[in-house]
Amino acid sequence: MRVLVQRVSSAAVLVDDEVVGAIRPAGQGLLAFVGVTHSDAADQARRLAEKLWTLRILDDEKSASDVGAPILVVSQFTLYANTAKGRRPSWNAAAPRPVAEPLVAAFADALRARGARVETGTFGAHMRVELTNDGPVTVLLEL
Repeated sequence: MRVLVQRVSSAAVLVDDEVVGAIRPAGQGLLAFVGVTHSDAADQARRLAEKLWTLRILDDEKSASDVGAPILVVSQFTLYANTAKGRRPSWNAAAPRPVAEPLVAAFADALRARGARVETGTFGAHMRVELTNDGPVTVLLEL
């Protein structure tokens, strides 16, 4: 499981020009793109959620848990693109929907269980993600 995190001052996900999830924090928030591979399990989703919730990448070395920063979670199978050969990425390392969808949901639920205000995209939909990156700060989390 991989989570690409961006510190944002705002972020929204639109499907068919309709907002399905958005955060507009008074300060900073986090946008988490979540990719799942075949061997991932619910325990990894919980551990990555804890890592994200306590990661000190906000102003003054604060974490989302310190300031109650909202988090927008968006599924992103392309985090497992293999570009080593040729010009067309391979998506073989990305888990299929029956594996990935429940793990992305488990990740979001684990954040909520820790007290996070979480918004989400729509799994499998063509999404338009709008964001204002703050910093910019972008971090890749893996276990």
